[in-house]
Amino acid sequence: MTSIELEAKTSYDAAGKPVVAHADDALDVVGFSERVELTEEDSRRIVRKTDRVILTVLVWVYFLQILDKSVLGYGATFGLQTDTHLQGNEYSLVGSIAPIAQLAWQPFSSFLIVKVPHRILMPALCLGWGIAQTLMAACHDFKGLMAARFFLGLFEAGCLPLFSVITSQWYRRAEQPIRIAAWYGTNGAATIIAAALSYGLAHIKSNVLKEWQIIFLFVGLVTIVSSPIIYWRLDNDIPSARFLTEEEKPQAIERLRANQTGTGNREFKFKHIIEAALEPKTYLWIGMAMLLNVGASVTNTFGPLILNGLGFDKYTTTLLNMPFGAIQIIVILLASYLAQKARIKGAILAAFILPVIAGLAILYVLPRTHNVQGPLIVGYYLLAFLFGGNPLIVTWIVGNTAGTTKKSVIMSVYNAASSAGNIVGPLLFNKKDAPAYHPGLRGCLGIFIALFCVVFIQWVNLIFLNRLQERKRVVNGKKAKVVDHSMQSHYHAADEGNVEEQAQIRIGDNAFLDLTDRENDEFVYIY
Repeated sequence: MTSIELEAKTSYDAAGKPVVAHADDALDVVGFSERVELTEEDSRRIVRKTDRVILTVLVWVYFLQILDKSVLGYGATFGLQTDTHLQGNEYSLVGSIAPIAQLAWQPFSSFLIVKVPHRILMPALCLGWGIAQTLMAACHDFKGLMAARFFLGLFEAGCLPLFSVITSQWYRRAEQPIRIAAWYGTNGAATIIAAALSYGLAHIKSNVLKEWQIIFLFVGLVTIVSSPIIYWRLDNDIPSARFLTEEEKPQAIERLRANQTGTGNREFKFKHIIEAALEPKTYLWIGMAMLLNVGASVTNTFGPLILNGLGFDKYTTTLLNMPFGAIQIIVILLASYLAQKARIKGAILAAFILPVIAGLAILYVLPRTHNVQGPLIVGYYLLAFLFGGNPLIVTWIVGNTAGTTKKSVIMSVYNAASSAGNIVGPLLFNKKDAPAYHPGLRGCLGIFIALFCVVFIQWVNLIFLNRLQERKRVVNGKKAKVVDHSMQSHYHAADEGNVEEQAQIRIGDNAFLDLTDRENDEFVYIY
């Protein structure tokens, strides 16, 4: 941003303090031209406090969302389809209606994430889907299940984009992969807990409730009870954080200056939407999200049925899904750790797609006989590697998107594409193709090969965008190359090593002006 443009946006309050229009709320705390001094130890202390409060809430709520979503497959294992008289593809439609609701609600989600304080929005969403999950226990037919799952998906629609935005507004870019892995990794924990809970709750003998009704009722009530606790613990943003001292708040904001992605405001900017709509990288994110989540939906909805088709009873099938959840946790943490250390997210993502392709090939080629149960289980467990993909893509997106509205819109679009994948995935698997489900596996195999190619194209695109940024900086009188301190393991001031000696131009003055990554010539894309 030029000095003329900045002057046009700047006014002064009664005390003579400059106020920049349309900027982040954080700018009121740190000021435009000031710099806040902090040490590496200060940075670590703030991270520890943030982890104890913000990250803990994110981990618990995301766990609840995955738990409520994944118990549908265990409900099917314990008689849901028979008791509710589901015919043909009706179970597939029940599995698809939640992501359909998510897809329809995404435009509203992106608006709510910007306009509604996070401390209000998150517990409200949690309460909504908890009620929907609880009401599933009262469903006795296809229509009732469809209605309950629709509202479950509607309230869950804002979850992933909201969590992604929150993570980007509290952590440095170098710290984000492992934090995203922490809350997204609850996919695996929820799979393990859902299997264990379903196994235990299904043994409860009741003359009133079926096994699947007990499962749905329990997990739904846990979510409902959690809602007021979330409201009590969560904070909206750094300026209003109750767990930070008045001295730590400006330090916490200064820590994030090198991100160049902002710390959030409440103004919904339509020009951000237009920019996102015109960028090729937006559509590459969409392609990656949709292709990956076709496979994720298959394991969530049909995973227990695929295992059941290998010749095990319903209790053994439930227990065999527990190692699958453990592999998910390991894969998610490993992928995010490698991406954080290597700082080449595209290569790590592509590498974790290859085991999924191998697993699908095994399940497709091998016959469903007892003498190959071992290799078939190995093939199924290899599908867990796909869960390393979503946190990497989310990290990739939030690290490469600046501007509160643009980030909210991009993450909502990502979630919409994920929902589309979750819609398509179950529909690839038809009940008449059981137990091998060859047509569905063949479709998934082609989809993951296509995903591998899209990841490579996005990688090249981000390299190209960095070249354009360098040219833009030169035109604006700055050095072509800047040091991206946001991706370094230890904290460094944004302008450290980035001062142009002749022009005395400091890097970081644009960080909290709520500029998009294309508007801010100091932004560095990560690939």
